[in-house]
Amino acid sequence: MAFIGKKPTDAPLTSSDVADGIITNAKLAQDIISADTALGAAPADTDEFLVSDSGVLKRMDYSYIKTASAVVDLWRISATATGEQDPISSNWERADEDGAGVIGTGMTESSGIFTFPSTGIWRIEFLAYFYYNGDNRGITCDLETTTDGSSYDRAASAAVFIQQTSSNNTYSGGYCTFIMDVTNTSTHKVQFHAGAASINVYGATNDNATMGVFTRLGDT
Repeated sequence: MAFIGKKPTDAPLTSSDVADGIITNAKLAQDIISADTALGAAPADTDEFLVSDSGVLKRMDYSYIKTASAVVDLWRISATATGEQDPISSNWERADEDGAGVIGTGMTESSGIFTFPSTGIWRIEFLAYFYYNGDNRGITCDLETTTDGSSYDRAASAAVFIQQTSSNNTYSGGYCTFIMDVTNTSTHKVQFHAGAASINVYGATNDNATMGVFTRLGDT
């Protein structure tokens, strides 16, 4: 624009010069996001996103929408144990057949005591497989937890009845499960109890028979 006489002094535009709510979507460049600097890493819990809450633009921290770190792990006993096992303290191994897998950082085990790799809400499953040649017997398999690192309580249990039907071994199995809120990996642990006098708790190194399965469901 041409001026007659002296050109007015340029003045920078300020926020007070623009009325609220007048910049529309059509006035924004299509690369308004892609042209900016990339974060280059997973968002921190306090990193913020813009969301439309029923048409009202709001900010939200990443901590509200992030997916909990998934963990799935399966352990089994690799050899049969005879008699009452409280807990089942030996021959634990992670399943390792062709195609076996683990998601995330798995469990650790020492003398039958399992330690969680992270806090969270965990589903614990225990399957015990028995065989016996003798009179009819009742057995239980138990899932035992502690929150102080030393005193274990029965959190879940299954009753199993083996009925003798021939002179050969009779087989049976029990299953129990528990959802545990693990708030401290140093004190929150789990162990498994199974068997009774003369009862065989079946284990094998190439088959999942007596086993524990651990699945992290979400944050505590």
